[in-house]
Amino acid sequence: MSNIGHDRRGSWRAALACMVTLAVAMGLGRFAFTPMLPIMLSEGKLELAGGGLLASLNYLGYFFGAVSCAAIGIKASSMVRGGLLATAALLVGMGLLHSFIGWGVLRAAAGVMSAWVFVFASGWGLRRLAETNAPTLAGVIYTGPGIGIAMTGLLGGALGRWGSEAGWIGLGLLAVVLIAVIWRVFDDGERVGAVAGGAAASPAVAAGGASGSASARSDAIWLVVLYGLAGFGYIITATFLPVIARQALPGSPWPDFFWPLFGAAIIPGALIGARAPVHWDNRLLLAAAYALQALGVVFSVAWPTIAGFALGSLLLGMPFTAITLFAMREARRLRGNAAAGLIGYATASYGVGQIIGPLFAAPLAQRTGSFELPLLVAAAALALGAVLFAVVWSKYRRPVAA
Repeated sequence: MSNIGHDRRGSWRAALACMVTLAVAMGLGRFAFTPMLPIMLSEGKLELAGGGLLASLNYLGYFFGAVSCAAIGIKASSMVRGGLLATAALLVGMGLLHSFIGWGVLRAAAGVMSAWVFVFASGWGLRRLAETNAPTLAGVIYTGPGIGIAMTGLLGGALGRWGSEAGWIGLGLLAVVLIAVIWRVFDDGERVGAVAGGAAASPAVAAGGASGSASARSDAIWLVVLYGLAGFGYIITATFLPVIARQALPGSPWPDFFWPLFGAAIIPGALIGARAPVHWDNRLLLAAAYALQALGVVFSVAWPTIAGFALGSLLLGMPFTAITLFAMREARRLRGNAAAGLIGYATASYGVGQIIGPLFAAPLAQRTGSFELPLLVAAAALALGAVLFAVVWSKYRRPVAA
């Protein structure tokens, strides 16, 4: 009985530590730029196109960080700890440096760190949950990004009242406090490539296997292509939401709350997505999630009010992590334990979509004075993805052996 209790405590300890880790690496390190961008714009430190470039540099760093993990042989606990410390330092650096080039370097490096921490913490955490027979706690781990996004949204705006420098430094110090709380949990000495026990959550495993049937190969190609549409479709809103809301609601205090609402919506979405029955078809789940996000993006254009932005933030946030979970589950359905290669290709496609989004949206919005057209294009991309996933499901219904 004591062993069972110890295992349960250990599994919760691991899950909560990984949750905080992803809150720091993703919510603070990666997405703190979203609530800080309107402050930097109002201070005249950035123009909108420059903000879009900094965002894309961060996503480019994330892309290279994710694909580089397979070549790293350092133990997972060291990668997580090092990546977390670097994330805190890079946040503080954004407040200390005052050049666009310096910010670009810091944002790109922050993207690399967030990818490394996400991959290695996912692998470490999922392996621990498997060892303690608590795989359902995976949903707890993936609430981390939502919690971090909610924190950055609520604290970034408040800290930013003293200027963007104070905002960035304050978020960096918050990261240090959170890191100190979980530091001792990552005491695993085992060397793990990128994903010991965590292939379902990580793109960075060695080689993938070959698919068997023509339908499996076709499904795999569609998964890679359509997963890229998800990256493009959500990232414009996820990068510019406070800016978009401030344009639509000038003088209102509400725009600063839509971003933390987006983050809060991720939390139940992650928990629900992790409990979706395995016999439910992943392609239909992805189609539904894409459709919800498309609707959320449309609300910010068609109904640019407090209620419209609030509902749009909820619909965009809830499927955010669930989409990743369903896509990784589909890769494992198609390739079984040899899914690493397919996961890597899909993650790369998603990363490319994220990079293109701000580069497309910011210059167009700066030229036209509105995000309406970029948002409609993003919504159309998500809607197209939803329709095509449904078409692929209807065309290839035969199950593929894992």
